[in-house]
Amino acid sequence: MMASDSICNCNMPTKTKIKETIGFVGGGNMAKAICEGMVRKGLVEYKQLFISGPHMEGLQSWHNLGAKTTTENGAVVAESDIIFLAVKPHILPTAVANIYETLRKPVKGKLFVSILAGVTLEALENCLATLEGSRVIRVMPNTPMMVGEGCTVFCPGQRASDDDILLVKTILETSGVCMQVPESLINAVGALAGSGPAFVYLIIEALSDGGVKMGIPRNMATQFAAQTVLGAAKMVLESGKHTGILKDEVCSPGGTTITGIHALEKGGVRAALMDAIESAAKKSAELGQKKT
Repeated sequence: MMASDSICNCNMPTKTKIKETIGFVGGGNMAKAICEGMVRKGLVEYKQLFISGPHMEGLQSWHNLGAKTTTENGAVVAESDIIFLAVKPHILPTAVANIYETLRKPVKGKLFVSILAGVTLEALENCLATLEGSRVIRVMPNTPMMVGEGCTVFCPGQRASDDDILLVKTILETSGVCMQVPESLINAVGALAGSGPAFVYLIIEALSDGGVKMGIPRNMATQFAAQTVLGAAKMVLESGKHTGILKDEVCSPGGTTITGIHALEKGGVRAALMDAIESAAKKSAELGQKKT
């Protein structure tokens, strides 16, 4: 049975430090989120990280932290035990071409972890097929990993071993919730958890705007809006109650909250959020259909 056929919760405490060198082809925001989570929990040190990008000036912040940097993707692949592919989906062909062009010695048995939206395991395995024995795990993380509240899913490829899966789980579970899912769910989860933080930021901003409109100073309004969202999220996660029940517990008959809920329903907030998830999931699938 393939590991990708199951769903498992991997949110377990990390006890051991990783000794492997971890490479990143691409050093953008998601790479930073993953690395900050690992370093903050003591899983790795920055000196164990090897980051590549198209321009050295764009890698200066990584260098300042103590990570090794290069413009040659092949060097990262050659010298790292696990390589995160952390570029935009449309950049993948160029990034892989650079791997082959700058690879100074034969390599085999490398583990690649892709965070590219929409790019399937099959497509990833095909484009890395020239690298003998390469294995792939597809991951969909989110930026709240930076503060230890990430929501990440992953799906191993056909050649990924149990040790590969354990290593990737160990990395991802340091920064929040981590679950293994079938690949068929990754685009949907990417829309919900990957894009979701941006949707929530918009909601927090709108709540803050409403507070400002009613006379609350901006800084105070934003703090209260963010804390309210945080508190409501903890109520959902810790109470075990259905969200509808929690909502009803706040809505007194003829009161202020139910009046506000009515305004939200008239404004189509529920449908707009559902449409946002659907649109993001479809876009992820569309990105994956482009030639890699």
